[in-house]
Parts: sequence; C-alpha cells; structure tokens
Amino acid sequence: MTQLFHLLLYFAALAIVPGCCDRVNKTFTNPVLPGWNSDPSCVFVKELDNTFFCTTSTFLVFPGVPLYASKDLQNWKLVSHALNRQEQLPELSSRSGSQMEGIWASTIRYHEGKLHIITAYISYSASWAPKILLFSTTDPYNDTAWSDPVRVENPSNDIDPDLFFDDDGKVYMAVAGGIWISEIDITTGAASEPFQVWNGTGERNPEGPHLMKKDGYYYLWIGEGGTETNHTVTIARSTDIHGPYEGYPGNPLLTAKNTDEYFQTVGHADFFQDDDGNWWGAALSTRSGPEWEIYPMGRETVLFPMTWALGNWPTAETVRGNMTGPLPPLNKDVPTEGPFWDDADVVDFAPGSSIPKNFVFWRPPKSNLFAISPPDRPNTLQINPSRTNLSTDASFDPAIDGLGFVARKQTSSLFKFSVDLDFSPTVENEEAGISVFLTEVQHIDLGIILLSNASGSLELSLRFRVEASGKPNTTVPEESIILIPDDWSVGAIRLSVYTCDDGTYVFSASSTSDEDDSKVLGSASAAIVSGGSGPFTGTIIGAYATRNGGNGSTPAYFSRWRYDPVAQEIAAGEFV
Repeated sequence: MTQLFHLLLYFAALAIVPGCCDRVNKTFTNPVLPGWNSDPSCVFVKELDNTFFCTTSTFLVFPGVPLYASKDLQNWKLVSHALNRQEQLPELSSRSGSQMEGIWASTIRYHEGKLHIITAYISYSASWAPKILLFSTTDPYNDTAWSDPVRVENPSNDIDPDLFFDDDGKVYMAVAGGIWISEIDITTGAASEPFQVWNGTGERNPEGPHLMKKDGYYYLWIGEGGTETNHTVTIARSTDIHGPYEGYPGNPLLTAKNTDEYFQTVGHADFFQDDDGNWWGAALSTRSGPEWEIYPMGRETVLFPMTWALGNWPTAETVRGNMTGPLPPLNKDVPTEGPFWDDADVVDFAPGSSIPKNFVFWRPPKSNLFAISPPDRPNTLQINPSRTNLSTDASFDPAIDGLGFVARKQTSSLFKFSVDLDFSPTVENEEAGISVFLTEVQHIDLGIILLSNASGSLELSLRFRVEASGKPNTTVPEESIILIPDDWSVGAIRLSVYTCDDGTYVFSASSTSDEDDSKVLGSASAAIVSGGSGPFTGTIIGAYATRNGGNGSTPAYFSRWRYDPVAQEIAAGEFV
C-alpha cells in the first residue's frame, strides 16, 4: 500500500512539472523532409519562439534556398525562400548544358538577431569557380525580407561553405576539399588566406564541413566517401581552431555503407540542440536499399537522435524509417501561410491568388509564360507555350526562351497527381500536359498534342513518351499515341499520374465529364528518373506547354491541380 501511495505521488508530481512528460521518447518516421531535400543544415533558435529551421540544396530550381520551420521536429512548414528574386542571382538563368549546376549545399546559422544562410552557386560553363553567397534576414517568414546576397570571397575555390561565429567575435567559413578555413567579413565578403585543418579519414571527397565550439573544443564534422553508397559522417576536434585536429577513434560517426539498410547514402549531416538540451542530427539519405537502383525522390532529409556528454565524443543513432527520440510536444503553430511539407495540393488558381509557395520552376521563369486566372479564364493557370519542350535543344537560352513548366516536388512514395487541361491547339506539334521530371534529359510525359496523320490531316491526340537520354542503357517503354475520343471534346481533359508501387508511374487520361471512361496511356519504371544526369536532385511533378520548336502560340489552361500523398515507404515493402 505504501509503494502504491508513493507511486501515485510520483505521477502526481510529474503532472505538475511543466513539460516533464513531453520529454519521454516518442516514435517518429523518416524522412522528416520527404522528397528531394538534400544536404540539410539545421539550427534551433530559442529567440525566434523556440523554432527549428532547416535549409536544403536546390540546384537549378527556382525559387531556391528554401527555409523550413518546425516547433516539434516532425511537422515542417515551408516558410520562405532566401533566393526568391531573379536579380539576386542572374547567373541562375544561364545554361552550360549540365543538369548539376545551381545552388549546392548551404549552412544556416543564427547570430545577433539574424538568420544567415551561406551557400555556393556552381556553373560548369567556365573553369571551376564556385561563387559563395551569404543571405540574411531578421524575418524568416517573409520572402522579401531576405537580403540580396553578399558575395563572399572564396580563396580555397571550393564548395559547401560553413558559417561559424566564434565567441571572440571572429567569423569563419570552412569549405570542402580537405578542409579549409578562412576568416570572413559577413558585411563586405572579404576572406583571409585559408588554412587547411583536416583531410578526414582518408576516404574521397571530404566535404560538407560544419564547425562548433563545445566544452573547450572546436568540433569539425564532415561528409566523406562521396554522396553515394559509401557516404559517411566523420568528426574531429581541436583546442585551437587552426588545429591540429584529432579524429574520433570510432569514425565514422554515422554511415549506412556496407549494410542492407533501406536508408542508404547517409551523410552530409548537421547537429543541433533543442531547448531541453537534447542533441539531434539531420542528414541526407536515399530510400533505395543497398541495390541503389530506384530512388526517384533522390536524397531526402532524415532526423536522428544523438548523445553528446560533457567533454566526450558524440554518438548517433542509425538512420531508419522508424525512430524514437525525446521529441518536443506536437505543435503545428508555425507562423505564415504555406504548406506543411507533407500536405496535399488542392489548388484551384482563384482570381487574385499567386503561385503556391511549394511550386518551383526549372530555372527562373519568364513571367510572360504564366498567368493565374486571366480575365477570360478564371480559376485556371494559363501557360503560354515555350519554344522548346522539356528536353530543350542545343540553342536553348533560359533567359530568352524560358520553359513553360511549373511543378512541385514528389514527396511521397505512393501518390496521385491530376490536373484538368483545357487546350485547343491549332498548329501542328503544339502540346500541353504533365510530366514526372528529373532533368531536361530524364522525364516522363503525357500530353495533348496536335499531330499530322498519314493523309496530312491534323488530329488531336494523347501522347505518352519518355526522354531517357540522360541515363543510357535504361529500358524505356515505347511511345504511345491515341486519338482523343470525339465524346471528350466538351470540357477539359483530366491528366493523371500515380504510383502503384514504389517504382512504377502510371499515366492516364479521362474526360472530366465521365471520369470512369479513363484510358491508361502507359507506365514507366522510376529507374528512368533515378540518378543519371540528375544524381543530386529528385523528381518534380507538374504541367507544361510547348510549341515543340514550331510556330504555335496557343495557351494551355490548367485547373483543379491535385496532389494526394498516399503512403511513405519507410522500409522495403513497409508503408505508412
């Protein structure tokens, strides 16, 4: 009886201790930022209402350098983009032919009332010369509050810049390539002569550095082994920022290499602490299993708990789909309008609305190609045809031609996407439709197109076809063309794509007046949009209009845009 009395007193005491019961381990699932969200960097900011912030790589999509915010480490809202104005980075509208250009890995840090994101822009059009850009804001929930970037000198001529504010007032930038550190001026962008501090454990591509001062040590952690199946996280420390740095005897700190884990390529991590003193890590990972063949969403952001005792080396939990950790209480009270990252799209392009925050373009868009609710077509997105289709051509100039394509990231293993299309082309080869897109040379399309038949007459058709030149030796389904039935001529046509399993896309079309009369045009393996010319990116899904190099100018009108996430695969064959 006495034991029972004391037990009741214990639980009663727990009930009145603020937040005590919220600190027990809770289950969560990875990835926490599903879909293409590579190279994460995260920070907890107590001064901004106890909020976690993360940013990820964006390469050629625009707007770029996204900022995600969360109160509970599970529900992440897209709240702004640091790169949201074309004039911030005019170079993003250039083209050299490589699909791996653009904004690479970033670091986010908070200091004296400002959030800072430092990143690198890469172009292959000239010699290797990464441009370092530093964006800052006092209002992370407002696109327009992000500064034009300070262009930071890059004396080491390398990538993956880190930003470290030392307690003596000095600011340092570390970059990849074995790892180099410079003192920088965040106002002018000036950088000192760099000094090399650590080359990792001997694996290739020491990159993605992050610095932190803790318990009298400067800790430096990096990614090694390349961002493929040999990817690892390793760590070293020193009592002086200049070194020498002692590597952790238990390196690698975190990896999935040489395992049969479903979550592979784990690396490029960042560490941060919550308000209760718990340590966490965020890293990139690919849901592929060790086969590493089908991973259309590319590198995604995963979360893992850590322990980091005073004066000791940290330890990290193995990344899996089901995890437990001392999560904060569930809380979706994140300011600003905008989607949580796993939300469905229900977009009707109402008059006065704007392009949704989670929609992206392949490079900055030409504004004359897009209009929401034009006067004669309310509740539609008008896309005027671009000169080239999604595969572009040798003379394609993004700044002059533009690409009539807008999309959102695939964020779920199983999903359904559909859009209604009203399109009445009059010139041969005018086309509009939907696409599962990885790069200009890896995409799967279903379009309405005006084609010439054997007798020379023009016929309105549905065409399914695959562009896979960016991934040679891949099995590609045959092109499929069918005439649009006469009884579909009234009203819009609904174009759809869905995943019936974790590796197959199925494309279909129907009349909006009779959805039961649906025609499957074709299916394609997700291997077509995994790796190849887009090894760093992931699939985006959206709508396009093109004149295919011809003389057409007929606009396409898209309405009832729907993206429905169905299930996430968190282990081979296991869906939630």
